[in-house]
Amino acid sequence: MNNLTGKINLLGYNNRNIIKIFLYLILAASTIIFLSSFKFSEDTIVWDKIDDGLYYAEYNAPIQSNFGDSKINILKIAPSLYNLNLLTAQENEAQTRTAKDWSNQKKQIAVINAGMYMTDHSTNVGYMKNFDVINNGRVSRDNTIAAFNRKNDSVPEFQIIDLKCQNWEQLKTQYNSFTQSIRMMDCNQNNKWSQQNKKWSMVVIGKDKKGNVLFIFVRSPYSVHNFIDMLSNSSLDLYNLMYLEGGPEASFYLNHNGTKVERMGSYETGFNENDKNNDFWKIPNVIGISKK
Repeated sequence: MNNLTGKINLLGYNNRNIIKIFLYLILAASTIIFLSSFKFSEDTIVWDKIDDGLYYAEYNAPIQSNFGDSKINILKIAPSLYNLNLLTAQENEAQTRTAKDWSNQKKQIAVINAGMYMTDHSTNVGYMKNFDVINNGRVSRDNTIAAFNRKNDSVPEFQIIDLKCQNWEQLKTQYNSFTQSIRMMDCNQNNKWSQQNKKWSMVVIGKDKKGNVLFIFVRSPYSVHNFIDMLSNSSLDLYNLMYLEGGPEASFYLNHNGTKVERMGSYETGFNENDKNNDFWKIPNVIGISKK
């Protein structure tokens, strides 16, 4: 009899009970391992290939929202194979359109909001420039600017410029298209949005560490801080993130090779506190993609 068995027997347990104890411990350990694996699977994103360099995923958020299905929709885009196109009402008959209409009328594979807009339903809240057309020439206090349509190959085809850790004066001459909005994750992968009680549907744009562009949408409302944490802890391998729009204006449309996704926002604290919106809202400025 070994020392452990002897000590257990001194407490009044016979050998049969000892075996039961060990079996219980083995079962408990197995359960812990299983639950850990389940949590990992919640944060692991499984991609469906739509086309070369184009992948779509819909996965359950690890935190359940009080409204909606708690699903996160993501389109992963290789910028070497797809153009990013900044489409604005200012350059297109002064007409706002739904994301679906922008896509269909301008022959875009997918479309999301390009940023928040002012009350004139035309001007971006932050800096926006598309080739020779300046939508808003003022750089605001928001600390990220998405840049694409590069002028030369000395810079990445797409990046989210962090004004706190990159040289804007140099980079602003290297691209043709820019849209500015609120920084969510900095260049050191830190969550830059303080926690708050407000929550809403949202659409954001990201870049992973391999250089892919990420269109990310969630209809179910979350605080932005929690949403950033969920994305950071997923298998996306994010480099940085920029907020685009929230509430019922938030839009994501995809239609390519038999995959069609129509997702519009609804909930916004203090404005539209319900999950009842089922229509795309007209928006003035969008980012679309097309094949090169």
